[in-house]
Amino acid sequence: MKIAIDISQIVYGTGVSNYTRELIEAIAKLDRKNEYVLFGSSLRQNKILRDFKNSLSDYSNFQIKLFHFPLSILEFLWNRLHIYSLEKFIGEVDLYHSSNWLQAPVKSKQTVKVTTVHDMVSFLFPSSVHRRILANEKRRFRHIKKEVDIVIADSQSTKEDLVKFLEIPQEKIRVIYLAPSSKFSPKDDDKVKETLEKYKIKKPYILSVATQEPRKNIQKLLDVFSEIGKLRTGVSLVLCGNYGWGPGLHYEENVIFTDYVSEEDLISLYSGCRVFVYPSLYEGFGLPILEAMACGAPVITSNNSSMSEIAKDTAILIDPRSEGQLKRAIELVLDLNLDNYQKMVRASLDRARHYSWTKTAKETLKVYEEVAGENADRPGRE
Repeated sequence: MKIAIDISQIVYGTGVSNYTRELIEAIAKLDRKNEYVLFGSSLRQNKILRDFKNSLSDYSNFQIKLFHFPLSILEFLWNRLHIYSLEKFIGEVDLYHSSNWLQAPVKSKQTVKVTTVHDMVSFLFPSSVHRRILANEKRRFRHIKKEVDIVIADSQSTKEDLVKFLEIPQEKIRVIYLAPSSKFSPKDDDKVKETLEKYKIKKPYILSVATQEPRKNIQKLLDVFSEIGKLRTGVSLVLCGNYGWGPGLHYEENVIFTDYVSEEDLISLYSGCRVFVYPSLYEGFGLPILEAMACGAPVITSNNSSMSEIAKDTAILIDPRSEGQLKRAIELVLDLNLDNYQKMVRASLDRARHYSWTKTAKETLKVYEEVAGENADRPGRE
């Protein structure tokens, strides 16, 4: 089987980028039978695509086609006009796995179409999405509903939203969980100390990792920390992540903004924190929860959407709109004795082990084989 996968989005350094990269790397290690055509385009960040291409050079069943023009052109042709078929771009394939951003028209009725939907933010929180992004996602979702054979959802929560908002039949949706990279594991004390010194952070500290935008609920965390800090002056709050959009944040003392940090530094920050707090109003998956758990951090997160589904009874679940619940949860972890704290650490590590990219890749390959087999049985299939 000849399988096409769009890799354009790996240039952005987002959760979707990590999904694409990790999935393909795991598939490459598992599958030497099928033939893969990876394709992507970028005008200014083509080096990232080239580096990724070079990283797969040992896999003879992987062919990579790169193009040098902005994705806005493909967005206009594929999502808005829905012209210029995938076949004209990369040739004929048996299966097309589309990206989170683009939905190419496919000329051949024999080509199976699979896509991954990571969340339904554009329907649930449209005010949190830039108008251009919102319009593009709505167009792509219309094409998905009409054309795609199987939709992969990151969580049961996203599956339910797909049924509710797009009216996609449940039998066309497969839930396949993501996973933290295998690099996420507890760092030794010396490495943690080195990283903390780099960012001028002292223990104990509360950690949160998210792009700064209203849906991530960072201001609520800052408000709660302001109250906690009045009696616990030795505790700091560390916020990792770039500014996204929205009003400026208001905060008082002992708050450290690191902006973007490297993966290596992030692992150390997870490993050294007293507690990881992720009070988002909505997530399609919430990968930082598992990254933190894989590094042994106790976790406090929201009791809604996919977050409660992923963390289950390992994390402390709170209503993200309740300052009282969030404050009590943080103080509970800060006050734990060593034995009970270590129980939370072990529970986090155990929970993270339930997820792996090898498992994600195996389940994705199973979907490929399943839908290709069903397509082969259709009338008129030669």
